[in-house]
Amino acid sequence: MAEQHNEHSEPHIVPIRVYVTIFALLMVFTGLTVFVAYYNLGRWNVIVALAIAVTKALLVTLYFMHVKYSKRLTRIAVVSGLFWFAIMVVLTLFDYNTRGLVM
Repeated sequence: MAEQHNEHSEPHIVPIRVYVTIFALLMVFTGLTVFVAYYNLGRWNVIVALAIAVTKALLVTLYFMHVKYSKRLTRIAVVSGLFWFAIMVVLTLFDYNTRGLVM
């Protein structure tokens, strides 16, 4: 019986330089976070901080958790987890914003 091979049948070996590059990028973004924290950007403080945090989380998820090289089912699980997290955040914000309203 012939074995079926698809694009994800063999484990993906990531070169060390990829890990070193991602680590260096994470350190740069961490330094950027500290640098930006010393400046008052007004309404942009939260937006910039969250953009940096999301970028760092994306790098960790894609490379250190190997989601970039994983099967479609793993990607679906990650995306669905993010979807449910977003639902919980939205529901929490709705609750928080409606506290104190008198009907």
